[in-house]
Amino acid sequence: MIIREAKIEDLKRILEIYDIAKAFMILTGNPNQWNSSYPDPKLLENDIDKKQLFVMEEDSIIHSVFAFIIGDDPTYRDIEGAWLDDSTYGTIHRIASDGTVHQVFKKAVDFCSEKCAHLRADTHEDNKVMQKVILKNGFKETGIIYIADGTPRIAFEKVK
Repeated sequence: MIIREAKIEDLKRILEIYDIAKAFMILTGNPNQWNSSYPDPKLLENDIDKKQLFVMEEDSIIHSVFAFIIGDDPTYRDIEGAWLDDSTYGTIHRIASDGTVHQVFKKAVDFCSEKCAHLRADTHEDNKVMQKVILKNGFKETGIIYIADGTPRIAFEKVK
């Protein structure tokens, strides 16, 4: 399994993976985190242009996708709770899988940790699967943040 920067020609497969992930989220009691148009192609194209969208690939088949953004995340400026550390951090966003590969989040965390030792992530309160996976990978729950549309997310942080 390799992790590499996503390319524009990967977009069709990336959108398929997000559709698979949305169906899984609905099946596991999380129907509201990502609507039918999120993430939209323009957001993903922007991530690709900024070299912050990554895919996990095996035998030339993409199985997973995630954004990794180093630096200030505006939605993380205010938190009900407290961050563990104020140093520069990287945020893992929009991670999704086609369900055929195990330990996708762990692989993403390992990859991202090589680029930045201080990591943050967040998820919807209904996303119990993701909450468990985040905690299993050494993150601590730090509080509640609010995304751009005003809805709350549980915030997590991992500091080496």
